Amino acid sequence: MYDHYHAVIMAGGSGTRLWPLSRCKHPKHLLSLLESTSLFQSTVARLAGAFPMERVWVVTTATQAADLQQQAPAIPAERYLPEPAPRGTAAVVGLAAIALRHTDPEAVMAVLPSDHYIRHVALFHRLLKAAYLLAQDGFLVTLGITPTYPATGYGYIQRGEALGVYNDLKAYRVLRFREKPDQATARQMLAEGGHAWNSGMFVWRVDAILAEIRRQMPGLAAALDEIDAVWDTPQREAALARVWPALRAETIDYGVMEGAREVAVIPAQGLGWNDIGSWEALFDILGTDADGNILRGGEHLSIDAQNNLVFVEGRQRAKLVAVLGVENVVVVDTEDALLVCSRDQSQRVKEIVQALKAREMDEYL
Repeated sequence: MYDHYHAVIMAGGSGTRLWPLSRCKHPKHLLSLLESTSLFQSTVARLAGAFPMERVWVVTTATQAADLQQQAPAIPAERYLPEPAPRGTAAVVGLAAIALRHTDPEAVMAVLPSDHYIRHVALFHRLLKAAYLLAQDGFLVTLGITPTYPATGYGYIQRGEALGVYNDLKAYRVLRFREKPDQATARQMLAEGGHAWNSGMFVWRVDAILAEIRRQMPGLAAALDEIDAVWDTPQREAALARVWPALRAETIDYGVMEGAREVAVIPAQGLGWNDIGSWEALFDILGTDADGNILRGGEHLSIDAQNNLVFVEGRQRAKLVAVLGVENVVVVDTEDALLVCSRDQSQRVKEIVQALKAREMDEYL
């Protein structure tokens, strides 16, 4: 039944909110933040049992492709699709859809970020199978995470009428996508019910998503047509290099999903999902000591200090990091940069990256 099901891993970001550990050349999905394997390797391992490796595709930037291939050699080399430069997830989806259509005209694609944490893999596989069945009915399907608190860092999905049960899981039509709310709006949506966090995980038929791109993003569609015409020829790389830099960067959420005609959501309650979008997110995943601290890497000394994160990048000779009389602080020490911030400000770390870019301090990016 699932012979035409393919997984597409999006692995081209830089993870600016996890600076200074995550850098342009070593983005967060290539790092071992949670365990001995990288987030990308964990994503690939999570797909085992649901997809054969020849039906797993990776869209990344040309600068990261070699590192990713080294980390996941089980994925055939021809399944890595390097884009000349990052142009947003809409372009990533379009490029993957073109590649899949040439390989399998009946393809259904599951679009998955490379840097998410999912605790319950068996439920994840059930959700993917349910989404495949729903996508066969022509829907663009998203997995909606059941909110556990009034988060302001996620977009929300408001669900409408029930569409039925797929693989023993309920599915609903999407009424609308809602942008990241303020605290009061997030509390209101949580109290109302019927809302889910937008996980950024999608499932759809290749023909369905390409039709929506053509309807809503004609500029991207025209570029994809030009690449598609020479896909199986030696001119493919030249076409990519010619049209890709001129594309306007856009996410699949804003570019397609918000205006799509047939969109459905499957609530993913109990998935144990986290997008690891900030240092604060590690407190939801990693264990703490008796004082609520997370101490990773290097040597640590903690005296009268509670609920802190101290992350020391591994090096041959460990540096001692001591914290005394502080609470709710993030300390991240790397070879050339040191971050100190309060936990409730950790979402703003990307502002440091923006400031470094503005000051042309590229050696720290």
